[in-house]
Amino acid sequence: MIEKRLAGLRAAMDSQQLDCLMVTQPNNIRYMSGFTSPDAVLLITAREALIVTDSRYFEQAEQQAPDFMLIKITERMRTTLAEAVASLSARRLGFESHAITVELYNDYRAALPPELEWVSVTNLVEGLRASKDAAELETIVKAIAIADATVEHLMGWLKPGVSELEIAWEVEVFMRTHGAKAMSFSPITAVGENGAMAHAVPGERRLQVGEMLVIDIGAQYNGYCSDVTRSFCFGKADDTYLERWNLVLRAQQAAEAGLRAGMPGSEGDALARDVIAQAGYGDWFGHGLGHGVGLEIHEDPRLSRLATNPLPEGSVVTVEPGIYQAGWGGIRIEDCVFITPNGCQVLTKAPKVAVIG
Repeated sequence: MIEKRLAGLRAAMDSQQLDCLMVTQPNNIRYMSGFTSPDAVLLITAREALIVTDSRYFEQAEQQAPDFMLIKITERMRTTLAEAVASLSARRLGFESHAITVELYNDYRAALPPELEWVSVTNLVEGLRASKDAAELETIVKAIAIADATVEHLMGWLKPGVSELEIAWEVEVFMRTHGAKAMSFSPITAVGENGAMAHAVPGERRLQVGEMLVIDIGAQYNGYCSDVTRSFCFGKADDTYLERWNLVLRAQQAAEAGLRAGMPGSEGDALARDVIAQAGYGDWFGHGLGHGVGLEIHEDPRLSRLATNPLPEGSVVTVEPGIYQAGWGGIRIEDCVFITPNGCQVLTKAPKVAVIG
């Protein structure tokens, strides 16, 4: 698996005429090497693959990254890094400009030979990460199953008077006791008009009969994330809510019926956005339709009006249309789907109902 990833990365490096790539983004380090500590730097050339780390993580690196040569930091990272780069005889060094601070960049550059050409690269490793292999997909499906089970648990657990914070805590307890290693992100549990904020922070607002609730949660399993949103009214719903809820569901269904590999992200976004716009709610759907899910909760590829890149075969993306009205609330329904040449496979199994309780 690591050998295949290295081969893909080396081909990408060759296309940019890079002698060496310095990898500093933590999830890229993990993806390329198997090493799960962020306290490291990878140096990859056409023939060499090195991990530079310190004594705290050396044994861990030996166990997790057998395909890499290990370099132990003896003084400072910059000193050891300079020695390692010099040993590789690199002239053009690619670096992840989106994943290194200005301070570190200046520190490393001062330590390395002045004749070394530094080349800013973005999305070199992320482009490889977009398509999931069989093992990655299996892990993501397990993370999704934990999130699905949590939604079903909440649907029977919720009661009048419970607060947003209490709901969020129940999410975390249930997920961790059912296999999650961590949360993909802090749970969103928005009651009533708080649902108009797509990324509402849980507070003391308490759920009452007839109120709306938006639950957006994700479990992390063996480093990989899941993401699911369900919206419903508790106990009863009025006609306005039911009309809007069914509109969001139709928009999601339209997108899931039309998404396929090779489609530009903007075209995928339009599959759902057009349904909502034609119903007169276009201005109330302000965010993109979805994003990639993997080692990060938000990664490539993207589904938005500005996303021009084609959807890669084998990617896992969210499909999450929504409508939001300040002072009223919001409705969002979100699944994770697997992109194939002939369409997409819906991976999320949590029930979709407008009213619970």
